[in-house]
Amino acid sequence: MLTPNDEILAHQLPTTFDHVSQSDLRWVERVVMYGFDKSGDINVMTGMARYPNRNVTDAYAMVTKRGGEAKVVRMSTTLNPQTGGLGEYNIGPYTYTIEEPLRQVRTRVAPNDQGLSLDLRLTGQFDTYEQTAAFHRVRGRVSEDARRFYQNGVVEGWIDIDGERIEIDPQRWWFGRDHSWGIRNGGGGGSLSEGTELQPGELPEGVLYYMGIFQFDDELVHFAQRENSDGSRWQFEGELLYPTESGRPHATIIDVEHDLKFRNDARVVSGGTFTIIRGDRSTSTIEVHPMTDFWPGLAGYDHYNGYASGYYRGDNFLDGFSVDTNNPEALAPVRMLSETLCEVRMDDKVGHGLVEMVFMGAYPRYGYTGW
Repeated sequence: MLTPNDEILAHQLPTTFDHVSQSDLRWVERVVMYGFDKSGDINVMTGMARYPNRNVTDAYAMVTKRGGEAKVVRMSTTLNPQTGGLGEYNIGPYTYTIEEPLRQVRTRVAPNDQGLSLDLRLTGQFDTYEQTAAFHRVRGRVSEDARRFYQNGVVEGWIDIDGERIEIDPQRWWFGRDHSWGIRNGGGGGSLSEGTELQPGELPEGVLYYMGIFQFDDELVHFAQRENSDGSRWQFEGELLYPTESGRPHATIIDVEHDLKFRNDARVVSGGTFTIIRGDRSTSTIEVHPMTDFWPGLAGYDHYNGYASGYYRGDNFLDGFSVDTNNPEALAPVRMLSETLCEVRMDDKVGHGLVEMVFMGAYPRYGYTGW
């Protein structure tokens, strides 16, 4: 059926925008905004996802304080064809608006019974940039076929937690976003069950995935790598970006080496270095100094409290809760994917950024011998 999106001159198939071209239940399109006060005292993550082959769209907002308290609100509804204006999406109290394509977006969560609301407008300081295409097969079946773009910028707005209003100071906050679509595996897309009678998945000896997004005044460093237990890599991407107003073209990172340290209680980075190798073969070492963490699994990227992103929960689902992330038992279900917000140093420059990580199984180099 027709939707407002069919007005735009962007069709790539001889059909309408109300569905995707395949019936894979893992197909998902997702937007995320994330950031933190550079003091490390508070951070926020918010976003939405659309599952066209599950007839579900859902959203969330999560605020985590330095002491470990995470407050979450989650929303879900049936995925009806878009009926509002182009570039605006609504799920209960949640609204996502594209105010200027590839430049400015806004997320709002209206006041609700769960006590967490916000209004955040992100304006890009750097251009959007694409992820290296992720296409992988397992036993002949496509396990991943996804695309993504990222952007860092300046945020303005506010957060309200149980009546405590926090005004965002753009000079004190680091902020970024991403937009992904396609078939994914793992948290936030492809981990929901397709049935109980499937062949068990393959279990690798070990997996190390990490991503770094590090922003300095004059450049943005981004890289991501997936490795086997022996350190061999099977997915890589790396970019250098410069402020949009500089007019300077993007550059390439062709390799990354790491020498990391981890917490005693979890495989979460506690320090160390990344060394980047640029396209011109010059190198720089980035020192990582963690400040605070957050856990996307609490907001729906993994199963938590009987819920995960993509679950069908009817037309008007809304819930919320608080979690002490210092409690190992409370955090155990969502520890697969960690996000560590950091101060970073490179070539006598100080910046801030994010280390995202999935680290499981054997990895002898760092002393891990099994699951």
